[in-house]
Amino acid sequence: MENGLGRWGFARILAKRACAVIDFLGIGAQKAATTWIFECLRRHPEIYFPGGKEIHFWDECRERGIEWWLDIYRNSAHNGRKKGEITPAYALLDEDTIHQIAAIAPELRLFYSIRNPIARAWSHALMVLGRAGHLDKLSDSLFIEHFTSAASRRRGDYLSCLDRWSAVFGADKLHVTVYDDIMADPRRVLGGIARHIGIDPEFVLWLPDELVSQPVFAGPQHPIRPFLLDFLRALYSPAIKALSERMQRNFMHWLSWDGYNFTCTRDKG
Repeated sequence: MENGLGRWGFARILAKRACAVIDFLGIGAQKAATTWIFECLRRHPEIYFPGGKEIHFWDECRERGIEWWLDIYRNSAHNGRKKGEITPAYALLDEDTIHQIAAIAPELRLFYSIRNPIARAWSHALMVLGRAGHLDKLSDSLFIEHFTSAASRRRGDYLSCLDRWSAVFGADKLHVTVYDDIMADPRRVLGGIARHIGIDPEFVLWLPDELVSQPVFAGPQHPIRPFLLDFLRALYSPAIKALSERMQRNFMHWLSWDGYNFTCTRDKG
């Protein structure tokens, strides 16, 4: 059984997992403050990111072979620190690939940051379509094409991501943070992630205010046209309702986002 790993079969992965030294994995979501989380966590004395924030082995670099990924963690001088990465694209991995990760690191601690999918879709569209020209000159149809693309829809499908990763690792190993909470009480959110990873959460007390509160690679800020806002509300209303029911937390206020509140700028990752 090869499971898409070339010369690495499933049995060989199992034989290697004792050598695996990755402790945690941030899996997304895109445009939901993952870069800000990284910038704060990397200052913790009990954490080490040997490959930087994003490594992208499982979604882009698998042709390099599993040894390449494992060596990033095995060959680094970590001095007992917890090691991991935050690669938002991993939220989109299929269940078979997640099983392969679990075979290597069955005790992996996961965290997933989610954001109002309407605001996330708009922020993503601004980032991508802004490269095509002046935003005010782009047609509504071009924005709608991006909103409804498979890539954008999958990135905003938080429930499917939760289902895939929880089915393999179990819900207890997946910690969910909400962008709204980061804006309201960032230190509490960081403390929750720290406890889940298994490091001292008190570090948030000595993080400087300018780090905790500053925008990190703030995304483009541009008001959304009323027609496009209504389109996104209709597009994501069922998903927001389903997420509210699953997480037993009311997110329906996300439908009231007016497209103008750009104080939430920790959204590069």
